[in-house]
Amino acid sequence: MLKANKPILLGLVGATLALAPLAATAQEVTLESLKAETAFVFNTMLFLMGGFLVMFMAAGFAMLEAGLVRSKNVSMQCLKNIALYSIAGIMFWALGYSLMYADVNGGFIGSWMPYSWPEAGTVNDGSYSVGSDWFFQMVFCAATASIVSGAVAERIKLWPFLIFVAVLTGVIYPISGSWKWGAGWLDNLGFLDFAGSTIVHSVGGWAALTGAVILGARKGKYGDGGRINPMPGSSIPLATLGTFILWLGWFGFNGGSQLAFGDNANASDVSRIFVNTNLAAAGGVMVSIFIMALMYKKVDVTMALNSALAGLVAITAEPLMPGPLASILIGGVGGAIVVLAVPMLDRFKIDDVVGAIPVHLFAGIWGTLAVVISNPEGDLIIQLTGVAAYGLFAAVASATLWLFLKVTIGIRVSDENEYEGLDKAEIGVEAYPEFTR
Repeated sequence: MLKANKPILLGLVGATLALAPLAATAQEVTLESLKAETAFVFNTMLFLMGGFLVMFMAAGFAMLEAGLVRSKNVSMQCLKNIALYSIAGIMFWALGYSLMYADVNGGFIGSWMPYSWPEAGTVNDGSYSVGSDWFFQMVFCAATASIVSGAVAERIKLWPFLIFVAVLTGVIYPISGSWKWGAGWLDNLGFLDFAGSTIVHSVGGWAALTGAVILGARKGKYGDGGRINPMPGSSIPLATLGTFILWLGWFGFNGGSQLAFGDNANASDVSRIFVNTNLAAAGGVMVSIFIMALMYKKVDVTMALNSALAGLVAITAEPLMPGPLASILIGGVGGAIVVLAVPMLDRFKIDDVVGAIPVHLFAGIWGTLAVVISNPEGDLIIQLTGVAAYGLFAAVASATLWLFLKVTIGIRVSDENEYEGLDKAEIGVEAYPEFTR
């Protein structure tokens, strides 16, 4: 019986040996496919989670501004913030994303076409979902516009502001973003800006500065002989809440900019970014507290809140490479900038209601230059070139738009409406109808 079955047994053994390499190859392909699929899911999750954390920063900006403006202007700030987020979402679809990322090819601008969505059910190529990338980039665009809102508060008309936001989010920010993040000319030059100290914060800061200068100061803010009249905000608790929301959102801002989360190395880097981001904010707060205690013998809570944000802005250009102590020092310089720059702006009679210009523009420039401290690929001349290019473009484009709006439809409310408050005069809804000052 065994002799009769021997040829069959030998045939089965031979067939098994012949098929073994094919089975091993199939198993290898399956494991590689599984690894790629897992990386795709985790990378997409990083974009989406980072995106909704940055989206939550819209609430942070709204609460910070609501707390730092006077009671009669709180509703106006809330309306401006929800409107600008909505405008940014539409304009970034209609123009912004393609201007920033499509066919830049080392140049200065992308394509003037709406973003084209893949068909439902389409499997995305690459290492993450294209929809998650669009959402992540869009919320950065909205954050840029939020920077402007607080600086020009309490005296700007609603509709000119919204028109400015539409152009800023649809054209100005995307074009400037294409230079680095869209693989444009500054990227080819070697300019470094990990998560946007300059691309987001300084661009928004330049837009805010030009707006504040062209709009002019609030009535009564500056008196004769260089006198500065304080105009306290409506709610320190709201401003504090807004600051903590922004601090939380920054983990998505910086951590999500790693752009990958699908393996050990990238997950470790995201964790390091979280730590450095947190330390920089803490450094900004503590340095500002010490400086205020030495200079004024008192500590201004609004300065401390803005110094946390300045520390966050400063570390944003390079949150991965510094060590813990360097992160604290980089953020600490950001905090010092706030304490020194706020009175400097007042001397020039530039009325920045919430302190957006020192936080986002000045600390953003510092953070971009500080990249060379920790990143061996950083070149100071190239970083300065990027800062200057972004400053020139953003300031000229923003100033041109502000001036156009000023001479056509006007950008400032009447003295009577400013005195009455924009909640009542512009939108008819008072935030605190029982008590408004």
